[in-house]
Amino acid sequence: MATQTAELRFLRMAPRKVRLVADTLKGLSVSDAEAQLMLQPRRPAKPLLKLLRSAVANATNNQKLDAQKLMVKSIRVDQGPMLKRILPRARGSASPIQKKMSHVFLILEESPKALKRFTIVVPKKMKSEAGNRTRRAARDEKRDELVPRKADEKRGIFKRLFQRKSI
Repeated sequence: MATQTAELRFLRMAPRKVRLVADTLKGLSVSDAEAQLMLQPRRPAKPLLKLLRSAVANATNNQKLDAQKLMVKSIRVDQGPMLKRILPRARGSASPIQKKMSHVFLILEESPKALKRFTIVVPKKMKSEAGNRTRRAARDEKRDELVPRKADEKRGIFKRLFQRKSI
């Protein structure tokens, strides 16, 4: 059976925390694993979802595998290098801080018995009708629509300094 591997290296999260999310994906079909990661509130879910989608895209594009039949054969989380820092403490002493990294290795396998229970639709980004406007220009236009300004109204310095909302 055809397999596809993908790896995510130097992920700035502790391997113990990444393993909690990664272990829920073993043996699932790709659509189930993707649904599981989208509903997962933990922080490692987002990079793992990105890794899974990358592996599926590579499998369909490079090896011409069917995305519906792909399953997560294995996912392994290893420890990467540590950034060693110190935290100053009382009386001139210091305590160490270890900022750990993870290496994640994902292997997808094409299986004839993969069940597709979910259909996940990723919305496409659409360009606005105004073209390439800056955020500031769009915000100013929206503000002008919401708050009509009176050109002939003069405001005193006291009103300008102590207004409730900045306009």
